Amino acid sequence: MHMSTLKTIEEDKIGTPPFYDANDITKGGKLAHIVLDKQVYTLRITRAGKLILTK
Repeated sequence: MHMSTLKTIEEDKIGTPPFYDANDITKGGKLAHIVLDKQVYTLRITRAGKLILTK
């Protein structure tokens, strides 16, 4: 599934968390790096189509 439209800021204010397509985050690849509080995490899409987030 490819989500071309993300929720707007106004929709997020009502308490619903934002939605992100993993394929968009990885730009069509299998890996993406995510930074939180100066810590780098790796988001990986497996061959089976599962997500793994590691530090």
